[in-house]
Amino acid sequence: MTNEEYKNRIDAVIRYMEENAGQKLSLEHLAHAANFSKYHFSRIFAAVTGETPMAFLNRKRLEKSVRLLAETNMTVLAIANECGFESLSAYHALFKKRYGTTPTGVRKHQGKHSNFSEAASKKQEETTSGKAYNQHRKHSLLERAWNQMIKIKELPALNVAYVRHVGSYLDTGSAWDKLGRWAAERGLTPQNQQFIGISLDDGGRVDEYSCRYDACITLSAGFMAEDETEVRFKPLPGGMFAVYPFYDTIDQFVLAYQNVFGLWLPNSGYEADDRPCLEFCLNDPAQDAEGKCRVDLYVPIKKSS
Repeated sequence: MTNEEYKNRIDAVIRYMEENAGQKLSLEHLAHAANFSKYHFSRIFAAVTGETPMAFLNRKRLEKSVRLLAETNMTVLAIANECGFESLSAYHALFKKRYGTTPTGVRKHQGKHSNFSEAASKKQEETTSGKAYNQHRKHSLLERAWNQMIKIKELPALNVAYVRHVGSYLDTGSAWDKLGRWAAERGLTPQNQQFIGISLDDGGRVDEYSCRYDACITLSAGFMAEDETEVRFKPLPGGMFAVYPFYDTIDQFVLAYQNVFGLWLPNSGYEADDRPCLEFCLNDPAQDAEGKCRVDLYVPIKKSS
């Protein structure tokens, strides 16, 4: 898939959201409209536009509501319903967060706040996919460097034991500690097994402390899985992956996703597939001289149709 094809898909789903902002639109619905993997759509959209799909959709809904407040006599409740907000309280909260006042306050002072729609339109121009793509084109030298860095690999299906962590992705240490103790008791070592992290939620659209993360260790053929309290077992599908090497502090790891989904993927001839990303952990940051983690990020891909 080319950069232009990515742009066309993102532009298409943006038009779809603008035309249907008053409807209930799920991420799965939007991913289908864009013809992207539903598993990775939010990351792709955010990497390209600078906003998550839900943030973009709520912004369009708020901008429409400002116009209705200024140009109609509809009640605030009717406007909230017309613009697709789930409840009046949700509308009020998002409106105040964005504009610093309430819908009723805007209506009472229409003259003072008459520039809301214009300001919103300018902000929209700054966050549209067109600007994002122009920025990407300016970074063609960096794109070539990333192309040299990223390798395409076929990965076999794997069986893993894992401990699930729910919370910030910066606080996964306890899950790794539990898994490490369990593995050591069974003679499973880094010399013979691989340690894999799986970030199951997109931190851009899920509350930081609700994110799910699986700390995994690969299992050899014939390993007898036993009933466990904290350790569970599952297969990981294999297939084709783009591998991005990362070495930095864990708080910077989000940049690895940004680089792959926002800068490499749109020009790669591939698109994201409906499988989870795998984070192959190659060192222990606590033992690193600079406290950095070395990770190979495996992004599932398929050839563009």
